Amino acid sequence: MKVKNLFPTAAIIFFLAYNSASVGAGLKAHAATIDITPPLEMRYTLGGYGDRMNKPAEAIHDRIYAKAIAFKNGDRKYAVITLDLLGLPSNVKTDLIKRITSAGWKMENILLLPSHSHGSLEMEALNSKNLLDNPQIGIFQPDLLEFLIDKLAKLIIEADKDYQLVKIGTGSKITEGLNRNRRKDPEVDKELIVTRIDLINGKPLAVLVNWTAHPTFIDSRDMMVSAEWPGYLQNELERLIGKNVTAMFYNGAEGDQSPVLDCNLNDYQKAETYGRLVAQKSFDLYKEIRTENIADFTSAYNTIKLPEQKAHPSFMKTGGEEYGLDENTIKTVMKMLGPEEADLGSLKIGNLVIVGIPGEMTAILGLKLKSDLKAEGIKYVAIGGLANEWISYILSRDQYINGEGYESSVSFYGPDLGSYISEEVIKNASQLIQGK
Repeated sequence: MKVKNLFPTAAIIFFLAYNSASVGAGLKAHAATIDITPPLEMRYTLGGYGDRMNKPAEAIHDRIYAKAIAFKNGDRKYAVITLDLLGLPSNVKTDLIKRITSAGWKMENILLLPSHSHGSLEMEALNSKNLLDNPQIGIFQPDLLEFLIDKLAKLIIEADKDYQLVKIGTGSKITEGLNRNRRKDPEVDKELIVTRIDLINGKPLAVLVNWTAHPTFIDSRDMMVSAEWPGYLQNELERLIGKNVTAMFYNGAEGDQSPVLDCNLNDYQKAETYGRLVAQKSFDLYKEIRTENIADFTSAYNTIKLPEQKAHPSFMKTGGEEYGLDENTIKTVMKMLGPEEADLGSLKIGNLVIVGIPGEMTAILGLKLKSDLKAEGIKYVAIGGLANEWISYILSRDQYINGEGYESSVSFYGPDLGSYISEEVIKNASQLIQGK
């Protein structure tokens, strides 16, 4: 009898040990949020419009935030951070990594995704290479940079703990009537992409929304801090889902994409109305998504050398006038503010790939990137616009050579930048799907 009882006992021990290991395996995640609204006493300007002439923000209409979702499997981890900011100069990520290297964070396992809000901080006020003292470009504020870096370091430290097993699902839907091509080109990216991240017990943890449009309801006359429509989108989506979910927004290839809203409201009311509208569309899609266990994530990262800097022939008609530059000073500006290299990062979680684009890519290029990667077997491809740093607008060769207007004039690396970036992004993201 003793021999007969030994086998069941051993089997039970093996079963429990096996399932304990299984429960502890798989992808884990944790989300965090931090308020990054600087005090008005810092007298910072708002970004996106040169004719604000570096005037300080007058009030805070709605607060701006940074949010993080950190993924972990064993010793490997990766963080996606969304920010209610216009964009980032290249030094921000470098300075941030210096603060958190000891905690295992490196350039290759963090993806920063600003929303491009034109009611938020001036990007060049954060640029430590900006020694131009030009009010139309924006004047560097070391204290503002320190404020932001300190906030982001705290955010990542907070996200990098209390990991729990998660289930993830992504869905997309073509959404009509909410954006347009402001250059009057035919390409419009109408794909709304929502990623749902739940704890293993089904409780919502985070939701990521990818939608492509400039946050530009607020114009240069509006001098109050605002996250613009992406802020209202996130707030409303968190209200709709409830249960302390963290809603995060990242923009797409929005270089020539504008929001569409036909109503008689002031600028801030338009931003709120539009944000709530996109939130409702996102929530409708969210409810249809089924999450599943994800074994792991994969990521890719590399640094590329950018083409030679060149001022566009039409620069003086548009960007030059807005930013108070002439043919001589633009060369100095490009050399001082424009990076010679750019970092490319991409992330795969489940059947979603997020590809980071270090600037403002136009829709014709973004749509082709999506199509090319989907042809390699990826079901959902999201463009993460303005990722990690802003290098310039990124246009197709035809748009650069034959196009006029603001986007062409603020493309600083010649006619082949768009095709070059696209090729390098494809190489980068393809590493995630080899052997799929």
